[in-house]
Amino acid sequence: MTDIDLKSSAFSDQSFIARRYALEGENISPPLTWNGAPDDAAELVLLCEDPDAPSGTFMHWVVVGIDPHSDGVDPGQRPPGGTELVNGYGREGWGGPHPPPGDEAHHYVFRLYALTEPCVLPDAPSAEQVHRAVDERQMASGTLVGLYQR
Repeated sequence: MTDIDLKSSAFSDQSFIARRYALEGENISPPLTWNGAPDDAAELVLLCEDPDAPSGTFMHWVVVGIDPHSDGVDPGQRPPGGTELVNGYGREGWGGPHPPPGDEAHHYVFRLYALTEPCVLPDAPSAEQVHRAVDERQMASGTLVGLYQR
């Protein structure tokens, strides 16, 4: 399987995400860039999830239908052609980090998948539903992990 190179100008892999992008800050999605998606991908799907959440994996951002020929997204914007689904806060779009005060730093895992065919998900998918849908169709993926602590 091909690797997609997923990066952010706002934070490096395994480093802290600025408060600006957190729920308690400006609550805007961070800028992301990518390359290496296969030319024949049907669509890209972008996730941001917190596997350290007390209630289980928490979905912060789920975007389907992203233009497979796109190469990134600006801060606070929706990826090109993408449809933002309902996050764990019950709202469409980005929902920034907001771990419980005093917890160790949580990991915010951004994953970009290139799929062989479009993925159909409910409006407010669980982490399990998203992973099941993309795992069956993925031809490439990339991961970027940010940290956040309150």
